[in-house]
Amino acid sequence: MPHIFSKIRATAQPAAQSASRPPAAIEISPEGVLAAARPAARSRRGASDSAQGLVYAFAPLPAGALVPGIEEPNLRAPEAVTAAISSALDEVSPRTRAVTVILPDTVVRVFVLDFDSIPAKSAEAISVVRFRLRKMVPFDTEHAGVSYQVLSQDETECKVLAAVLPGPILAEYEAAVRAAGYEPGAVLPSSLAALESLGSMEAFMAANLSAHAITTAIATGQELLLYRTLDLPDDSAQRIAEIQRSIAVASAYFEDKLGSQPRTLFYAGVQDTSEFAVSLGDPALSVSDWASRPEEGAMTALPQTCFAGVAGALAGAS
Repeated sequence: MPHIFSKIRATAQPAAQSASRPPAAIEISPEGVLAAARPAARSRRGASDSAQGLVYAFAPLPAGALVPGIEEPNLRAPEAVTAAISSALDEVSPRTRAVTVILPDTVVRVFVLDFDSIPAKSAEAISVVRFRLRKMVPFDTEHAGVSYQVLSQDETECKVLAAVLPGPILAEYEAAVRAAGYEPGAVLPSSLAALESLGSMEAFMAANLSAHAITTAIATGQELLLYRTLDLPDDSAQRIAEIQRSIAVASAYFEDKLGSQPRTLFYAGVQDTSEFAVSLGDPALSVSDWASRPEEGAMTALPQTCFAGVAGALAGAS
């Protein structure tokens, strides 16, 4: 099974794991497949400076081809998803067949777990994490995709970041990537992947808005204080109200845990940043791009979407 994993901070995982991150990533969403790759070093003098950054491509999906969730099959048109993966990745010409696969937040459950201690051996630790997750998710954890990361540990306490998704759902996405001719080298939920793109040791609050859900996160240093995904209603008025409530809850939690009100919200999503800021109706909260829309390196037309996931997934790639 690929590794469901994202660094919360640069020091939160061993360097060997960081170096093994594939140099290409795709984010699969109901709207389509966004691919990004870190190209090979310049082969000649005078090559474009953008070649030193990331190259991007997007392949749209027909409506209803992908419906994210944990209860039913996600890929309603597997051939269309496979074709979009192949098209987007072929455009960015990745250097390896292995890619990081970024999934919708609603597919993966993320928890910060407290243990007295955790086994040093990964196989033993996974069993302990699976056991703890048994009563926390509404699906079978024995055959689920599970991964973990130790966030902090001392003589009396161990904090562990755990990610879990149903085995059949993971298998769907893996099969689509392999059918496109690539190999899933890592699997990440969108917002967890995006956290690494900020690269700050200071406390921050962030929000990732998709067509179906909003994820709010608060992190400081190597600690993930909040990671909450909320499904959104279809009705536009109710949707705005739920988004406002979600941000208000996160802001209150930020103040409670850190002793000060958040001044900036890092945002990424399917809605324009300025429009999202207006919809919040909170003039005291400044909304900034979680990851800016790329100005260079676009191989195809790029939609209004979240670029933070692929940027974070590739932040540790060589």
